[in-house]
Amino acid sequence: MPVLDAVLIAVAVLALLGVIFEEVIHVNKAKTTLFFGTLSWVLLFLFSGSQDETAAVSAGLSESIAEIAGLWLFLVAAMTFVAYLNKKGMIENMIYLIMPRKVTERRLLFLTGLFCFVFSSLADNITATLVSCSLILSLNLELKKRLQFIVLVVFAVNSGGVSLITGDVTTLMIFLADKVEILTLLTQAIPASITVFILAVFLSGGLSGTVTLQASSNEVRKVDVIIAILFLATIIGTISGNALFGIPPVLTFLFGLSIMFLVSRFMSSDEDLDPILEYIRVIEFETLLFFLGILLLVGMLKEIHALDSLVAIYDVLPPVYANYLMGIFSAIIDNVPLTAALLKSGIDMSPAEWMGLTYAVGVGGSLLVIGSAAGIVAMSKIQGLTFGTYMRYALHLLAAYTLGFGGVLLLGSFING
Repeated sequence: MPVLDAVLIAVAVLALLGVIFEEVIHVNKAKTTLFFGTLSWVLLFLFSGSQDETAAVSAGLSESIAEIAGLWLFLVAAMTFVAYLNKKGMIENMIYLIMPRKVTERRLLFLTGLFCFVFSSLADNITATLVSCSLILSLNLELKKRLQFIVLVVFAVNSGGVSLITGDVTTLMIFLADKVEILTLLTQAIPASITVFILAVFLSGGLSGTVTLQASSNEVRKVDVIIAILFLATIIGTISGNALFGIPPVLTFLFGLSIMFLVSRFMSSDEDLDPILEYIRVIEFETLLFFLGILLLVGMLKEIHALDSLVAIYDVLPPVYANYLMGIFSAIIDNVPLTAALLKSGIDMSPAEWMGLTYAVGVGGSLLVIGSAAGIVAMSKIQGLTFGTYMRYALHLLAAYTLGFGGVLLLGSFING
């Protein structure tokens, strides 16, 4: 059995290396993790020594699949809403509706940070980053100013996701594990938003010009406005329904999605040309398959008790310091497998400490441009944004991350004290 454990740990390491060196080996990380995730469980079944061991492995797999199914269904519902609104131009329209036509660069920096923070808490951070990159590129700024904007975008996008389960997968995972309550998560928006404002102050030096924004030419249709309102109502209903009646978020979001389908069917004139169900097919299934592979791998590591060593840092350091370091680690190691491993390892922490971990793994990836999906997307869209140019702002980002982490801990101790 120790030999099998060593092989399975090696499989997990290979999967992690596949994620880290995705750009080098040119194999999508979803394909890598799904292959190694399913292989690990096949090996567990093939080399189980007895009928009882096979039954235990089967029970462990069923538990992992159940957790993955809940996460998948929630993400499918939320991402379908966002895919529809993005395709119909509603998100772009919203930007140009709230942004002034002529504005100073300094003020636009703060408005961009605010937009990224709010929007990424409602939708996925990849969409928020793409929309923000389009706005920045339209301004024709010099490279230094463009970098100041995009550094704030990456940090603000990641910060916005820590307070709502719709904003970041790690936040959703920690909530689904019953470590924090949904209203408690919402309070994290206070220190997280303040920290985004502080970083904007750090980055605003040298921004003295004025820019003119071009108005959006997208047509606003009544059905699209109603679906946008329905999306917001679904988010509000998810929070209130869970807080007041204990309704699982996945159920509320699927209910909202079903209403979206009916609204489109009876109010839209493009049902035949652009069927609403098609939007399920355009969501990021690569992302979903990546989560599937990662969670299968982490479930396997729990099954062979390999995660026990992960909590060693929590035996050496108090949870507060360990959580802070986990946030820094998340800039190097993808925060999804890191969070999944921590949840499976059985760490015992107070609600305030779980709040700190939620912020740490959600925002810590901002410290490096390769540490989060937002950074990687920005690097692919903004010419001149490289690992090195992003590192110029490392001290600003570390200071903002530290202040935000401290603010969340202070808030958590007040709420749970």
